[in-house]
Amino acid sequence: MAPRTLTRAAVAGLAAVALLGSAACGSGFDDSGDAAQSSGPASLQILIGSSGEAETKAVQDAAAKWASSSGNTATVTPAQDLTQQLGQSLAGGTPPDVFYVDAARFADYASVGALEPYGDKISNSGDFYESLRTTFTYDGKLYCAPKDFSTLALQINTDLWAKAGLTDADVPTTWDQLTATAQKIKAKGQVPLALGDTRDRIGAFLVQNGGWLLSKDGKQPTADTPENLAALQYVKSLLTSGLAKYPKQLDAGWSGEAFGKGKAVMTIEGNWIKGALQNDFPNVKYKVVALPAGPKGQGTLSFTQCWGIAAKSKYKDQAITFVEAMTSGEQQMSFAKAFGVMPSRQSVRDQYTSAFPADKVFVDGAAYAQGPVNTPKMDSVLKDLDTGLQGLTNGDPKTVLQNFDKNAKAALGGS
Repeated sequence: MAPRTLTRAAVAGLAAVALLGSAACGSGFDDSGDAAQSSGPASLQILIGSSGEAETKAVQDAAAKWASSSGNTATVTPAQDLTQQLGQSLAGGTPPDVFYVDAARFADYASVGALEPYGDKISNSGDFYESLRTTFTYDGKLYCAPKDFSTLALQINTDLWAKAGLTDADVPTTWDQLTATAQKIKAKGQVPLALGDTRDRIGAFLVQNGGWLLSKDGKQPTADTPENLAALQYVKSLLTSGLAKYPKQLDAGWSGEAFGKGKAVMTIEGNWIKGALQNDFPNVKYKVVALPAGPKGQGTLSFTQCWGIAAKSKYKDQAITFVEAMTSGEQQMSFAKAFGVMPSRQSVRDQYTSAFPADKVFVDGAAYAQGPVNTPKMDSVLKDLDTGLQGLTNGDPKTVLQNFDKNAKAALGGS
């Protein structure tokens, strides 16, 4: 399944409640002052949310290499449930020194002082893609180094495409072309597009029309605008005319499954679909192209994690040198080869795209990608938005956007 979305949805909020409850409004992590620092050899505890054996082994090997060359020790533990375990350890005051932080959880942790804002201490931190730096910036500080990232693109089943009588000339590059191509596919009795039913997919259409859910500084809700309304009306038109269907309408858990089963000719997913199709549907032939541009230009969404360092760590300096090693261009390329992630540093972009030419479209998306909402206390607001989007076929786009603004205003205004 799509790891960066479905797993997160399943665990979001389980432990954040404990974390935020114990640390809300002035009773947070900052009152104890800086943890006493140890300058001797460090024994770093590192907690990761692993996608599987390949990732666990790659990070453990990289950590062992860093430890032996630096005279420290580093223990890498893959979490069973990262959000829950991290939330509990932070709330309990015994966090690991270094840990993966998902973009969607980042602001909750940063806002209560749980994270050390070390980002600009990493060499050449300006080399991280700007959209990723923005995602991990809170109150004007780059808190943590982006680990890797993914973006959304359009996948096309080439066999079904040909079966519908389509050629390369039909590959859609605009919304109008997407509609026209989808109509040709539907006329041949196939479902044109499998589309995920949450903001993590539909949000790309908002970006393509120059809109988004929050202001750039994350302080004002901006959902109820003509740009966002036109985007949601367009998505609704695809759904009501049968040109797009949600996964549940296609008897699938996510769009990649519907696409793999041949239930739709196109889908919109991230580069994680590659591994999922290889594992579950190895015979599906497909190609990947950029998402069609909207009236205001190209737009996609990015999903990312960073290397968080605990504000309570006794080994902050050593932790920073560890992250420095993990985010070097060379190490990022090793991780890319080991478990398929895209490096967060622009300087290895050409190296990456020559090693993985099929992923160039995803990397190119970094230039026009919008990161997730990374404002604290927005979890229930975003869940409510997703509920509204899931009912979009029969719902009112204007109401969905107005509800988001109303709920977001209350969350942003609260302590």
